[in-house]
Amino acid sequence: MVILVEDENGAGYSRDDRDLIRLGKNPVLKRNFGFWSILGFSCTVLITWEGMFVVSTQSLVNGGPAGVIWGYLIVWVGTLSSFVVLSELASMAPTAGGQYHWVAMLAPDRSRRFLSYITGWITLAGWQAVTASAAYLIGSLLQSVIILLKLDYIPQLWQTMLFFWAILAFSVFINTVASRTLAHFESLTLILHILGFLGILIPLVCLAPHGDSSIFTTFVNEGAWPTKGLSFMIGLPTSVFSLIGADSAVHIKNASIAVPRAMIISIALNGILGFAMMIAYLFCLGDLDAVLESQETLGYPFLFVFQTGVKSTPGAAVMGLVIVVLGISSTVGVLASSSRMLWSFARDQGVPNWRTFIKLERRTSIPMYAIAFTTTISVLLSLITLGSSVAFNNIVNLSVAGLYSSYLLTCVLFLWRRTQSQGIKPYDLNASRVGPGNLHWGPWRIHGVLGVLNNAFACVYLLVLWFWAFWPPDIPVTPQNMNFNVLTFGAVVLFAVAWYVVRGRKVYIGPIVEVTL
Repeated sequence: MVILVEDENGAGYSRDDRDLIRLGKNPVLKRNFGFWSILGFSCTVLITWEGMFVVSTQSLVNGGPAGVIWGYLIVWVGTLSSFVVLSELASMAPTAGGQYHWVAMLAPDRSRRFLSYITGWITLAGWQAVTASAAYLIGSLLQSVIILLKLDYIPQLWQTMLFFWAILAFSVFINTVASRTLAHFESLTLILHILGFLGILIPLVCLAPHGDSSIFTTFVNEGAWPTKGLSFMIGLPTSVFSLIGADSAVHIKNASIAVPRAMIISIALNGILGFAMMIAYLFCLGDLDAVLESQETLGYPFLFVFQTGVKSTPGAAVMGLVIVVLGISSTVGVLASSSRMLWSFARDQGVPNWRTFIKLERRTSIPMYAIAFTTTISVLLSLITLGSSVAFNNIVNLSVAGLYSSYLLTCVLFLWRRTQSQGIKPYDLNASRVGPGNLHWGPWRIHGVLGVLNNAFACVYLLVLWFWAFWPPDIPVTPQNMNFNVLTFGAVVLFAVAWYVVRGRKVYIGPIVEVTL
C-alpha cells in the first residue's frame, strides 16, 4: 500500500518520498520493490542455508561438529541483535547510504564528517568484496561439481576465473538490460530458495546414514591451536559469511516500515532454515576425517557428503547445482546492493569522479556507471585467482571485516545517542528536517531498556567477531595460510584517511541536503 501525505501547499508525497525529503534527499531511483520483493531480495542475498555448506569447512577444522552448531547459534543471535539496531536506524533514515549516513547523523559534531567518510569507504569496500567473493565462491563450486562428475578433469585457475566472469555477466544483465524484471526475479528466487531447501534436505535425511547426538559435544582442533576453546573462536567468524548482507534491503528500497520488517524476517527465516539444514548435514556427515580429506580433490567437502549420503554421483551433482543456481541469484542482488552503495556515496561526493557515478540511465533510472565500476573492480580482483586462490580468500575476509566495522561504529554511536537525555525525539512524519541535532525515531523501534540492552549486546558481539576475523586458520603461520585480512582492511582504511586529508575534507561535508520541505 502506498501512503500519501500532504504538505502545506497540498502537494502529495508518498511516505517513502516524504521520508527521503525529511532527510534532505531528492527521490530519484525507481522503487519497484514491494514487501515480498524486498524480503526475497534480502533472503536471497543472505542465502544462509546454501552459504552454510560453502563456508562450513573452516568451522569443522576449527571447532568440529559442535563448533559449527554452537558457533552458528552465537552468530545467528548476534546478527539478529545487530540488525534489530540497524532496522531502528533504517526506520529513522531509510536511505541508500545506510551506515555512513547514519554515522553522520549520530556522531559528535567535531568528528562527524571524518567518521562518516571512513564509514562510507569501509562499507563500500566491504560490498565490493562481497560482490567478488560471491561470484568466486559460486564459480569455484560449479567447477567442483564438474570434478564430481568427471574424475579425470583437472581444474585450472583460469577456468575458475571464466566461471567467475560468466556469473558476473549474468548479474550485470539482470541489473541493466532486464532491470525491470529485478523485483520479479527476486520474488521467484525466494520461492526457489524454499523449494531448494526441501529438495536437498529431504534426500539427505531420508537416504544418508545418520550419526548420533555426539555432534553437539564433539569439538575438533585441527588447526593445532593450544586449546579447543581458542580453536573454536578461530572458526567462529566462518558462519558470519552465510548471514552477512541483510542490510542490502536498505540500499534498494527506501521504506521506513517495510525495510526493517524485511531485514528482521529475512534473518529469522534464513537463520531457521540454515540451522535446520546444518543439523541435518552434521547428522549425515559420516567419517569426519574422510570429509575433510575430500577437500583436496573436490574443493567443497559437502559434495562428498552428498555423494556418500544419497549414494548417487548424479544425484549429488544435481543437489550441488541447486546451490549453484541460488548462489548465482544471490550474486545478482549483491551487485545491485554494491552499485547502489557506490551511487549513494558518490551522490554525497565521497568518492573520486563522483559526478560520473551519480549519472542514471534516463529511461530506467539505473546507476549504469556505478554498476560498470563495481563489475570492473570484481573483474580486476578475479585476476588474483590466476596467481593464488589463497590470496583471493583474503578478499572474502575483507567483506566481513569491512561490513562488520561499519556495523560496529554505527551501533556504538547509536548506543551513545539513545542513552542521552533528550537524545532522540519521538517519531514525527511532519518534522521539517531529520539529521544531526534533530534526531527523530522512525515508526519502527525497540522501546525502553530492552532497546538499550539489545544495542549494547550488539556492540559486544560485533567487537568480538571483528577481532577474531583477523586470525589465521592454523599454526604455524606461513605465507600459504596467513590471514592477510589485516593488510587488506588496513590498506582500505589508510587510503580512505589519506584521501580524506588530501581531497575528501575539502569536498565531503556528509550527506548533502538536496531538497527542503
